[in-house]
Amino acid sequence: MNQGERLQKVIARSGLVSRRGAERLIAAGRVRVNGRIAPPGRLVDPERAEVLVDGVPLPVAPERVRYLLHKPEGVVTTTDDPHGRRTVVEMVPPRPLVFPVGRLDADTTGLLILTNDGPLANLVAHPSRGMTKTYIALVGGRPRPWDVERLEKGMELEDGPARALSARILGQGGASSHLELVMGEGRNREVRRLCAAAGFPVIQLHRAAIGPLRDRSLPAGEWRNMSAEEVRNLYRAARAPLDPRADAPSSGTGGEEREKARK
Repeated sequence: MNQGERLQKVIARSGLVSRRGAERLIAAGRVRVNGRIAPPGRLVDPERAEVLVDGVPLPVAPERVRYLLHKPEGVVTTTDDPHGRRTVVEMVPPRPLVFPVGRLDADTTGLLILTNDGPLANLVAHPSRGMTKTYIALVGGRPRPWDVERLEKGMELEDGPARALSARILGQGGASSHLELVMGEGRNREVRRLCAAAGFPVIQLHRAAIGPLRDRSLPAGEWRNMSAEEVRNLYRAARAPLDPRADAPSSGTGGEEREKARK
């Protein structure tokens, strides 16, 4: 005897569409469960089933959470710190337990995902998936167009060659400049080391986007739940070729799904 929840209820709980909208998706043959087109009335175990809508995985496990945090300066990207510094996991709800996806230096600000969703974490962090990260760097000096070309062509660092997938000058004033760099690998302090090798030391560094995920309105030190559509967009981006122009972040914030908590 089949056990589980009705598929339309599981889809609706993900936040993608209403239950009636989920029924229409199923009736149109746009939903697959474990590789097969799902019939109306299908029962599924949301903890085990792989649910795809239009070929894109849908997060349906009820206990999985996905937080987007705007990490402030001075907070470390670990679950615990022996030196007593504040950690990113202390800035989100204590239950269920989550872990940060990737790392940001203590002196780097910007967007960071915290989750207990292992598949999503692997999708975002693993280099083979090609998930780009966009950074805004305030650097010392006044780079010229040929310096930007050097950042894109790459330079040899102590742990091997490194380059920006794309780089551009956003503005210059006095003895400093703002650069936007789209990176692919995400090695330890790679942006800082790359800019320093080009002769432009980083003064401030901010991660503005993770693949297509961007939120300009999220204040430093605050977090919110990611929307189902944002999770789906990350899956879409990971299936696309490694091309920063095709993976350009949108200006949307997923505002309807916003749930913030101040610390």
